Amino acid sequence: MDEIQSHKPLKPIQTSRNGEGPVTNSDDGQPLSPLAHVFHEPGSNLYVIGIIGSKTKINPDEAKLKLVNGLLKHPRFSSLQVFDKESGKLKWVATELNVDDHVVVPELDQNMELPDKFVEDYICNLTKTDVDKTKPLWDLHILDIKTSESEGVIVYRIHHSIGDGTSLMALLLACSRKVSDPEALPSIPVMKKSSLIKNFGFWSVLLLVWNTIIGVLLFVATSLFLKDTETPIKASQHVEKNARRIIRRTINLDDVKLIKKAMNVTINDVVLGVTQAGLSRYLNRRYGEIIDRRPNEEKNYLPKNIRLRAIFYAFSDMMEKGNPVKWGNKIGYVVFPFTIGFREDPLDYVREAKVAIDRKKSSLEPFWAHVLTTLLIKFFGNKVAGHLNYKVFSNTTLWFSNVPGTGDEIAYCGHEVSFYAPTCYGQPNALMIHVVSYVNKLIFIISAEEETIPDPHQLCDDLEESLNLIKATVIAKQHIKDD
Repeated sequence: MDEIQSHKPLKPIQTSRNGEGPVTNSDDGQPLSPLAHVFHEPGSNLYVIGIIGSKTKINPDEAKLKLVNGLLKHPRFSSLQVFDKESGKLKWVATELNVDDHVVVPELDQNMELPDKFVEDYICNLTKTDVDKTKPLWDLHILDIKTSESEGVIVYRIHHSIGDGTSLMALLLACSRKVSDPEALPSIPVMKKSSLIKNFGFWSVLLLVWNTIIGVLLFVATSLFLKDTETPIKASQHVEKNARRIIRRTINLDDVKLIKKAMNVTINDVVLGVTQAGLSRYLNRRYGEIIDRRPNEEKNYLPKNIRLRAIFYAFSDMMEKGNPVKWGNKIGYVVFPFTIGFREDPLDYVREAKVAIDRKKSSLEPFWAHVLTTLLIKFFGNKVAGHLNYKVFSNTTLWFSNVPGTGDEIAYCGHEVSFYAPTCYGQPNALMIHVVSYVNKLIFIISAEEETIPDPHQLCDDLEESLNLIKATVIAKQHIKDD
């Protein structure tokens, strides 16, 4: 949740034996970490899925060779997860890996009329299935078809028990090279600590304690009884097995930086403000379709006092300066409130988001969420912890995640990357919004459950239009020249 300050060279991924670092050969037979076990429980059985666009035609043999020389050096990708009858836990068991069992290269019609729709449907069908548990829990699909943004597409799917979003992003970058220097690893963001945490004066400590208490109480209440308003984007029960549409929208990072500079806020403040505005526009249209068959977009159909919250994932500080890149699932999350409504001044969306996120920054809520989950696992087992997670997830509306990417143009598996778009499926929410940066782009990735959100492209339109409105307002108010 901190602002990107600069970039530095990527560090090697560190190893450990406690289940939270990458599995080394000596970890063969070691149990999965407590959080990795939770990701096998109903409602938490998650997969990370990522789409990588290639600027060149994909050579499957070259891609496989790069996988063997890069990704597969990390033993979790060549280890089974086997149930140990003595301990009652899953453990890592090294196995001989045949890369052809994990890499899928379908034969495609190079002259198909709608290649973008084909790729979207292909990925949607993947979200209906799991990886075969008799082999390491990942696969990679090479779609050698030209789309509007790429000459080919690589889709990877990895079970969340192998690692969280940040460690998987670190691995993606570790298996990539700079386009400008094929021997060099890409740089990663250095995160700037919030000034609220830096200044440990009496009032800042008091504020930290107060915000933490309120955050933890709301977290506990959400796990027990506190539910979001039933809106058109709030999922019904047990949607985690349903198919998902994974859509992305690319915007210019310079537009976000322009707003950031003019309003003296962070990039995250702007992203959250745009998300809040986009959700308000989308919900207003959906409510309008319920009330009027032909809703007027300028009319306010939104009910008052909508409670709409996101599970905002706050990953470990693995990308901070001086810290080695760790591996595994070391995450906490905050329950983040979005204020839904129409605003006469579009900049109010950003201002409101800043107030909310500053409160969360001055809080140890993600730490205590992680601690509570770990304690539940220790004293009551994985099923109780999994049930708690399921209650928190299903009582909120969406997931939100923002993992900073690299500012360098990169080549992955020997192919120059035009975009990458990671997200998740398997969660009991109808919507996940993931935001990632790449070079001068900011990419919004929507993971939408089809029945609840049948028009995710419209949601992307609303997010983009919200950004344009906020940018136009900044330019008009500050008389900034739009270059």
